[in-house]
This record gives sequence, C-alpha cells and structure tokens, in this order.
Amino acid sequence: MNLREEGETEIVNQFLDSTLESVDQAESIIMEAAEKAGFEEDDMHKIGMAARECMVNAVVHGNRYNTNKKVHLAVSAGRDTLTIRISDEGEGFEASNLPDPLAEENLLSHSGRGIFLIRAFMDEVDIHPVSPHGTEVTLVKKKSLS
Repeated sequence: MNLREEGETEIVNQFLDSTLESVDQAESIIMEAAEKAGFEEDDMHKIGMAARECMVNAVVHGNRYNTNKKVHLAVSAGRDTLTIRISDEGEGFEASNLPDPLAEENLLSHSGRGIFLIRAFMDEVDIHPVSPHGTEVTLVKKKSLS
C-alpha cells in the first residue's frame, strides 16, 4: 500500500478538540483541500463522508469526548491524490476484531458501519496504533481518470 506520494504538499497539520464541532471543522477543511486539489463532485462527496465518519470515530470512540484529549488532523495533496491522516489519543482498537456489518446478526445494529463505509469510499485505508496510545487512520483518495 503506497500511503505517501512523492512530491506531496502538506496542506493542514493541526490538533482539534474532541467535540462534534471539530468534526464539522475538519470536514470543512478537508473539503476545501479536496476542491483545491481538483477532485470531482462525486469524489468530493466520498471524501467528505469518509472523513466525517473517521472524525466521529476519533472523537466518540477514540477520545470519548475527553476534553483533555485531542484529534490530530493532517491533510496533504499530491498530483493525483489526497491523503488524510486522523489520529486520536484513545485506548486503540484492533480493526480485524470489528464485527462484519453485513452479517445478518448486525444488519439492524445502530453502529458498526463506519470503517466499512470509509473503506468503501476511499482508495486506500490504513489503521494502526500510535505511541504512546491511540489510533491513526490514513485515508487516500486518487483522482478519477476522466
């Protein structure tokens, strides 16, 4: 998985509070970056949905709204890609242990589809623990060939 394109330019590198307002703020920042990078409307929608879901996971499940914990947002753009890194300061989790949202027993569940949706909307997704604690999710979207 190539998660870093040569010649990538960092657009954003900041820490956000563990609030739902930060989810909106991050989505706005990411959408502006995607637009400036020249992504088409359909891809912009996918980027926005994935980024929003990832931020919600970081705030709600990772940091658990803890005001002492931050969410780190980094966005960079390459010639044909947008890379988004979102990390929390939570206890972390193992992505391979997540229940299958398409399994019959999970179809009516109110949660558990976030990572599934993120993977569906983005071209590359990497989830890994960060030191000393927390989880970083790297999302990569490649420009559609028109």
